[in-house]
Order: sequence, then C-alpha cells, then structure tokens
Amino acid sequence: MKKRSQFIAVLLFTCLGTWVTAVKPATAQAPAASPAPTADKAAADRGQGVFSSSCSFCHGSQATGTEQAPNLLRSPIVFQDHGGDTLGAFLKQGRPTLGMPAFPTLEPQQVQDISAFLHSRIQQVRGTRLPETALLVGDPKAGLAYFNGAGKCSTCHSPTGDLAHVGSKEQPLALTTSFLTPPAKPFQATVTLPSGQTVAGKLEYLDEFTVSLVDNAGVYHTWPRDRTKSVVVVDPLAAHKALLTVYTDKDIHDLLAYLVTIK
Repeated sequence: MKKRSQFIAVLLFTCLGTWVTAVKPATAQAPAASPAPTADKAAADRGQGVFSSSCSFCHGSQATGTEQAPNLLRSPIVFQDHGGDTLGAFLKQGRPTLGMPAFPTLEPQQVQDISAFLHSRIQQVRGTRLPETALLVGDPKAGLAYFNGAGKCSTCHSPTGDLAHVGSKEQPLALTTSFLTPPAKPFQATVTLPSGQTVAGKLEYLDEFTVSLVDNAGVYHTWPRDRTKSVVVVDPLAAHKALLTVYTDKDIHDLLAYLVTIK
C-alpha cells in the first residue's frame, strides 16, 4: 500500500482540533470564512442558556451527547458553522425522521449565541485549531490531471454536474472527507428472472436463499435465489473504497487543491 499515513494523520488531528505543527502555505484558495471561529465569551454565555433550555435534554448540558443524541463537539455541521450561518438553516428544518425537532422560532441572535457556545466548548475540549486552509498544500493542475486520469473520478463525477460550485459550497475539511469517506449509499441490485425479465433497484436483503429490492417506482420485490437466473449487486462507492488502498499523500493533497477551485 502506498504511503498516505502523513495526510491521514494530519486530517485526524484537524478533526480533533489538536494540530501542533505548522503547515506550509496553500496553493489553492478555499471559500471565504475558513478560519476557525473564535468564540465571544458574552455570546457563549448567552448561548449556553439557550442551549440549556432547547437542546441539552437530548445533547447534554455540555453538548457532549447522550443516548438520545450525538456529541455536537464532533459534528461536521458545527465545524462548518460560522456565526450561525450553517446552524440556522439546520435548526429551522431539524431532522424529524431521526427524532430531532425543528426550532423555527429561534431568533438569528439566539442561533449565533448557540454557535458561540458550541465553538467555545470545542476550544475548551480540543484546543485552538488551525484554519482549514492549512490543508491546501497541493497542486491544483496535478489534481485536475489525477481527477481525469489515474483517479478516474471523471467517470462518475463532473465539475459542471454533481460537483458544480463545490469549491464555493464546502470547506477543505468537508471536501476531503467527502472523497475519502463519502456518505453511505445503498447497494443497487439487478435481478434477472428465468424468463429474461430484469428488475433493478435498491437492494434490501440478500443471502444464500433470498434476494429483495425496492424498484424505482417504490415497489418491493423478493425472490428465492433458486428462482432467479442471476443477481448482480453494485456498490456505488466501490471506486472510492478501492482508491483508499492506492492514494498517495500527494494524490490527496492535489485532488483537494483542485476541488476547491471548482467555483
């Protein structure tokens, strides 16, 4: 396996907020407002009060999580937030399907104060972080060549399609995470029946005896394996997983440097 330990270590330290070494200047420009926020004490104190009355029951009084809800000091949404710009929209919508209610009545100042409180807690627990622009040490041109060449990224992604303006939307750490450990996607399956008919959709269940899927119309299908001609299963993230074993530090640095230029 090619060397990539140095970058992964730096990435992990960034996530933990415990960087202690300097990184050479970036060669690509990230979106504005990338420096880690510095919490205002008065705002943080106000935010603690709002957090206590609205959020602490699930997330704990110190935002470190409970059995009902996760640790917010490790939340990517909080990391990306600057003065409530990310938290505000998130709190208005909530995540009802995951048990988190919406908070549409919170005033902008209250959201900003909650943000200040959460960032003050992060600083207390993890120390001061370097700005995410410190990750930008690669060569954008080399990253473009890798995207279209050895990495084969362009076979699935396009800077004018799914990645349009990604450099303006995401900060460097979020971009890095998105291609190193992208969000899980359901496996896709295509079942061919003895008649030759094929049915494709999201794989729901598969073992030696049974295969089940939900087709594009939302219809659930299930068959005994011995009554199918073939079953083909595709992992949408197979290419990303395969690259983890061959990435070099330079590949990762260069690819990130290119992605932040896609405005």
